[in-house]
Amino acid sequence: MAAGPVNLVNLERARLAFATRVILDDVSLGVAAGDRIGVVGRNGGGKSTLLRVLAGLQAVDDGRVTQTGGLTVAVLGQDDELDPDSTVRACVVGDLDDHEWAGDARVRDVVSGLLGGLGAEAVGGLDAVVGPMSGGERRRIALAKHLVADPDLLLLDEPTNHLDVEGVAWLARHLSARRPSSALVAITHDRWFLDAMATTTWEVHDGTVDAYDGGYAAYVLARAERSRVAATTEERRQNLLRKELAWLRRGPPARTSKPKFRIDAANALVADVPPPRDDVELLRFATRRLGKDVIDLHGVRVQLGERVLLDDLTWLIGPGDRIGVVGVNGSGKSTLLRVLSGDVAPTAGKVKTGRTVKLAFLSQEVRELEALAELRVVDAVADVRETTHLGEREVTASQLAERLGFTGQRQQSLVKELSGGERRRLQLLRLLMDEPNVLLLDEPTNDLDVDTLTALEDLLDGWAGTLIVVSHDRYALERMCDRQVALLGDGHLRDLPGGVEEYLHLRASGPPARARSVASERNAPTAAIPSDVRVHTAEEQRVARKEMARLERQVERIERQVALLHAEMAAQATDHVAVGELDERLRGLLAEREDVESRWLEAADVGG
Repeated sequence: MAAGPVNLVNLERARLAFATRVILDDVSLGVAAGDRIGVVGRNGGGKSTLLRVLAGLQAVDDGRVTQTGGLTVAVLGQDDELDPDSTVRACVVGDLDDHEWAGDARVRDVVSGLLGGLGAEAVGGLDAVVGPMSGGERRRIALAKHLVADPDLLLLDEPTNHLDVEGVAWLARHLSARRPSSALVAITHDRWFLDAMATTTWEVHDGTVDAYDGGYAAYVLARAERSRVAATTEERRQNLLRKELAWLRRGPPARTSKPKFRIDAANALVADVPPPRDDVELLRFATRRLGKDVIDLHGVRVQLGERVLLDDLTWLIGPGDRIGVVGVNGSGKSTLLRVLSGDVAPTAGKVKTGRTVKLAFLSQEVRELEALAELRVVDAVADVRETTHLGEREVTASQLAERLGFTGQRQQSLVKELSGGERRRLQLLRLLMDEPNVLLLDEPTNDLDVDTLTALEDLLDGWAGTLIVVSHDRYALERMCDRQVALLGDGHLRDLPGGVEEYLHLRASGPPARARSVASERNAPTAAIPSDVRVHTAEEQRVARKEMARLERQVERIERQVALLHAEMAAQATDHVAVGELDERLRGLLAEREDVESRWLEAADVGG
């Protein structure tokens, strides 16, 4: 029988605590050659500390951490450790001559994939000094440095931060193709990246690490099954508890002849209640009524020095529109949101905002909280409004802060003491307290953990207003929004009927042609038709719409079959042979659904 892969690093019964907070509690795990592990969990739950323990940078209080002899390890932390006086070349390829590193296909791939968008002409390319560069550029340089070094064990803390959609797709491909003798552990909140890259998912919570085979989709399915089993166990425990308590109440209260083992059994049932997680609960906030006119851009141009970010842009945004914006770094995505919000005045053209619009803008830097640094969390919420409505109920600032994860003493923390994810959550809470009907979100997923992202998306599912989202998080964009548009760097906004996949195809095809401006569907008939788009006849459109309806029914049938398979897999979770067969059938159905959806998109291009 062949031996399995050798573990590069092992944790044996590791325990680690900071003050009274337990980070690792009797944790045993290993990272083997060939592993690609994604790490998820709540902000502050110990993910980054676990990476430091694996790297040997953080000692444990008890237990043992061992590494194989001669192991090379690289860690991409969240702190910038680059020498500001160094050049990009020195950081990434050291003192290698151009012909040496350029002759290595792997190194060329890294340099073009991560550094091709650093603005080589403006900053001097590889000979540019690191110091004046932005945080995003420096982080990509640090990531490139570690990928070029190609260590045996690569530990990455949020590697997709500051990467655009195209960069995330490249990174997933590159990491999946690493040499089989190496291993990768990456903390990430990017669920598309997790699915594309990981062969195993670790969930860090409550001092433990739970392992799941596969990426995000497999993790969600397995966690749902774990919750189902826990619910069944809890129901059984509650039934037993009711019986025991009923028995204990029988007879005179002063009676002391009850068998001690019955009392012990009841106490054990009560003591078995697990402590509640610090859950983030985002419910339905009140939304002000929105009229038919929201925000219209007519012939808008925005120019910064010699750079034209937006050029003759006409974009009509309607009530209930849910639009995701993607684009290359520096193409003007954040500027576009600031034009919509009124923070940036266009160089030319006109922005018309409807009279009923109540707008909220979540900026990327969350600088709005700087003025509130000395306030407590609960006071920062009450600073907007003392009470608001969640559905039919009126809730106070304190109650709302608790529902969004600021429990107990955390409400008394100063704003300046919050983590990046907590600051983002707090600012979103403050915005929602004001009951807006238009939300502009600039990279809302930055620093948020997977559970908070899921809760945020659940909230936005019921959002009655207009939503515009700029994000590099492909999963979140497709989950939150009904359609996507792209800024390709030529000053124009392009509609993406095929979503993010179409954007990646356009980027791979080379420099963009002049793209058309886009309009919301309420005004689509009046939008100019680009010269490269053929006008379809009424008969072609009728046939295409009939085909769309047929394909939609086919997708619904597949979805029902997928749901049944998931239920059957959950029911047979302990039968690995049966689960394997069911998983094979599931993959076939998912492939069929993808094919049907592709044909639906082709029909939609004709039928509208």
